[in-house]
Amino acid sequence: MDTGPIVAYLDPDDPAHPEVGAALDRFRGVLHTTGAVVTEAMHLLARARRGPSALADFVRSSDMRVHDACQPSGIMNAALLMDRYADTPMDFADATLVLLTQRLDVHEVLTLDRRGFRTYRTDDGQPFQLILDQTGAAP
Repeated sequence: MDTGPIVAYLDPDDPAHPEVGAALDRFRGVLHTTGAVVTEAMHLLARARRGPSALADFVRSSDMRVHDACQPSGIMNAALLMDRYADTPMDFADATLVLLTQRLDVHEVLTLDRRGFRTYRTDDGQPFQLILDQTGAAP
């Protein structure tokens, strides 16, 4: 799960709130993200009323798995991906998600960053499946 959908889900005024809410209502699995995504979301929600608390509650109540991405090898691998996709561009949170999908061997990503994640590829060259593009599909 990327930063955009987390923020949209927690902010009812966000234009993507209904779309993300519907996708999460259909969801029947385990949500995974990285510490970099949580950090980015916390920053974006910091000024919202109850933003940080709402994020913490969401992570806990959804039983989201937050994976570490800040060990030296992970930082190096993220930097290499960011260099590879510099023309897209790719930020650190996106790079950590791409690395996480490889580690978990999944191709589905809940993101609002369609441009980026339509460009990024798995380590074996496969495109990502963007949950919000799968009309009616269960994430």
